[in-house]
Amino acid sequence: MPRLSSFFAALVCVGATVIFLLPPPQGITVTTMHAAALLVFTVGLWASGTLPEHITGFLFFLLAMVLAVAPPQIVFSGFASATLWLVLGGLILAEAVHRTGLAQRIAGALFDRYTRSYRQLIAAIVVVSIALAFFMPATVGRVLLLIPILTAVAQRAGFERGSTGYNGICLAAIMTTYQCGTAILPANAPNLVLAGTAETLYGVQLIYAEYLWVQFPVLGILKGLAIIAFVCWLFRAEVRPVAVPHETPPLTPEQQRMAVILIAALALWSTDFLHGIKAGWIALAAGTACFMPRIGVMPFSAFNSVNFGPYFYVGATLGLGLTVQQSGLSEALGTILEGVLPLTAGADFGNFVTMSLLATFAGLFTTNPSQPAVLAPLAEHFAQVTGWPLKATLMTMAVGFSTLILPYQVPPVVVGMQVAGISLATMLRLSLPLVAFSIAVLLPLDYLWWRLIGYVG
Repeated sequence: MPRLSSFFAALVCVGATVIFLLPPPQGITVTTMHAAALLVFTVGLWASGTLPEHITGFLFFLLAMVLAVAPPQIVFSGFASATLWLVLGGLILAEAVHRTGLAQRIAGALFDRYTRSYRQLIAAIVVVSIALAFFMPATVGRVLLLIPILTAVAQRAGFERGSTGYNGICLAAIMTTYQCGTAILPANAPNLVLAGTAETLYGVQLIYAEYLWVQFPVLGILKGLAIIAFVCWLFRAEVRPVAVPHETPPLTPEQQRMAVILIAALALWSTDFLHGIKAGWIALAAGTACFMPRIGVMPFSAFNSVNFGPYFYVGATLGLGLTVQQSGLSEALGTILEGVLPLTAGADFGNFVTMSLLATFAGLFTTNPSQPAVLAPLAEHFAQVTGWPLKATLMTMAVGFSTLILPYQVPPVVVGMQVAGISLATMLRLSLPLVAFSIAVLLPLDYLWWRLIGYVG
């Protein structure tokens, strides 16, 4: 496996070099070609897993600056984004919840009754992960909140870190948090990017209730059931519950303060539509509170225990997405796609599958938050060719980016893998069969649901 990944990484470097040196085709600038080469190089290395994701991110920053692919304010734009500070705050909260022992207490309260059956435990984790998406708007925040809790759950169920049962527990939460979250409008970054571009480009507003009605029955409920089934099948394990005292001692002062910080953060996250404070600034405030004298729960030295790899990785993905957009590469790719897609008026099922698969596989060539930004400008053309309402063509993009092919496409998934200590090969054991099932089974069911509610046809 290491040899295969190294060989693939070498091919990626050769391919990126060739693209960089090629003369640009007519209508394409040199900068666009250089951006394409950088995209192939960065995404290719993320896909190969040869280097840690944040080290590849450092290479992206370095090459983008040395080759002058984009100005610094574009390349490093992620560090001005509230999303990146949500990652940092979330990493601090995850460390604090684990260090104070509150993770173990929450794990016991939520999951102890299910630790006698592996299937029941996986089902409970999926349900909790979906429920949390309704209250906490950011995927990476939910992942970072759940992983330390589920690490404690795995210990209580008798699973050591890295065991099959442990991997199944963590993967159930990570995959559900992202994939089922795409069915709830405020729950994921791509959903919000889609809503924002729809309003900016076309004046079309995606309504919370309508979005939920159209997407949640299949992408939320059926996808959640599929994740339960695949995890129980591919990561079979038998629980061996660890004996815990029947009498639970009271919360320590640190746990009490940590609980207050966590509850306050969750309350602010779930009511952002009232106060307008972005999730990133709430997470930063909560993370800072963990270190404050008297009200905090950790010494200043604990800051050195935080794993900052995910922080720089997400910064690179956000910068790459804007670089692709600003360099004209996304527009060039869109122009190419317009001429090759087999879209025809009246062929509703074929059109639905084509547009959904386009959105799915576009994630291989751009970062997840950028998928709707790259594809939304094509929606009006798709609507004219197919005869569909513009909103329906926009909605197919969510069907597409709800399916994860490779982990690097979705920064929160990679963050979860790093925090949980899950390898790329382990993730692919679940993600690839789930991709095949989503395309072969859930995609046709989604189309039938749309027909049933009169959304298309």
